Parts: sequence; C-alpha cells; structure tokens
Amino acid sequence: MAGVNTIFWDVGGVILSNGWDRPARAEAARKFGIEWEEFQDRHELASPGFESGEVTLTTYLGRTVFYRPRAFTQEEFRDFMFSQSKELPGGRAVLDELAQSGRYFLATINNEGLELNLYRIAHFNLRSDFTAFFSSCFVGARKPDREIYEIALEVTQRAPERCLFIDDRSLNLECPKQLGMHTIQYRGAAQLREDLAALGVAVAPA
Repeated sequence: MAGVNTIFWDVGGVILSNGWDRPARAEAARKFGIEWEEFQDRHELASPGFESGEVTLTTYLGRTVFYRPRAFTQEEFRDFMFSQSKELPGGRAVLDELAQSGRYFLATINNEGLELNLYRIAHFNLRSDFTAFFSSCFVGARKPDREIYEIALEVTQRAPERCLFIDDRSLNLECPKQLGMHTIQYRGAAQLREDLAALGVAVAPA
C-alpha cells in the first residue's frame, strides 16, 4: 500500500506559538489597560471575519479596541500583537528535517488573520519549508469546518489516504479523519517523531 506523501500542518501550537490566543489577548488587555470582558466579547464577534479574510486587521482593531479614544496607537498595538509570535523549536525542527528530505509535499492548514499570517510566514521563513498555505484568510474557510480540508485536497489533487494532517487540537482532526486522511494530534516533538515513524514517514530521531 502506498504511504504518506503529503503532510498538512497546523502552525500555531505546533511550529509557532498561537498567533493571537486568549493568553496573548489577556496580556494585551493588561499592558494597554483595556477592559477585558468587553474586549473579549468584541473579539469573539470580530474574530471570524478577521480569520476568514473578510475584514482587515485595521477593521478588526477598530471593532475590538479603537472604537473609543485610546492613549496608544494602532501601530503600537499591532507591534505588540506581532511580538507575541514565537517559534516552537521542537516542532520546527521536525518540519525542517522533513522539508530538507524532499520526500514530501508540505503545506499548512491554519486559521489566521491576513496581516498576522503574512508576518508569521515572512518573519519565520515558513516559505523555506512549505509549498502552499491553505490559511483561513486566503481560502475563506476555517478549521474545524470540513470546507478548508476539502479545498486543500482539491487544490493539491492529493489522495486523502496518502495525506497526513498534524494539529494540536483534537476537534480540528475530526473532519480530516472523515475525509480519509491520516491525523496526528501534536503533543510534543518526541511524540510527533514516534507517530510519524509509525506511519512510515522518515524522520531522524532527536
């Protein structure tokens, strides 16, 4: 039976820290003196449009933060948002090794707003590893909905049984499984190497 030849990756929580998650927003609220409950409520309403590419970061910030006068600028707040992104060395090392092997088609399936996504791709040189980016802001669909996985399969024209999707959240693995893809829930680099080996994906031990 033919093995895995295509690996789709989540980004936040696997390769990089989450781009704009609850802890990062809480830290922003503390740093800038924003009313947390109202900020969080507004984020929940504005986030789907931001992540699906329907609204810009400027619009998102206008709805969540700058709907009233502030003692700081949008540029200062954006800089803080971007600074929250960090590389996760363990997951990135595995990705780099697979990319350098040249044996697999590598792409992302991730939820992220446009400006933050572009920053993370450029700042962390993700183009050196990935051939394609099926990001929510590019394709207009978000995990865990089935559509984003179907788009990735249709555009790449890859057989689902030869595809693997790696994500740190179990909910995001349900639709790929239903579509016939292999899945791995990421819990750490050592576990990822073991699970990859079990699927016949060649990666050197740490």
